[in-house]
Amino acid sequence: MIAVTKQDLIAFCYGTSFAADIIRQTKKLMIEKGPTYDQSRKLDRVPREAVEELLGIRLSDHTDD
Repeated sequence: MIAVTKQDLIAFCYGTSFAADIIRQTKKLMIEKGPTYDQSRKLDRVPREAVEELLGIRLSDHTDD
């Protein structure tokens, strides 16, 4: 699993608060899909595939580094 953080989204030119909103919404989406995702508020990484699904775009491989 390739994870995305708030800092990764900021590097993609999303604003700080919008990047945090994306992480929050992605966590909510993952929780709704099933119990396999941790609901911890301190967890700041989400799967790249889930972010791509939420945003409806494909992120470049920039986060693979």
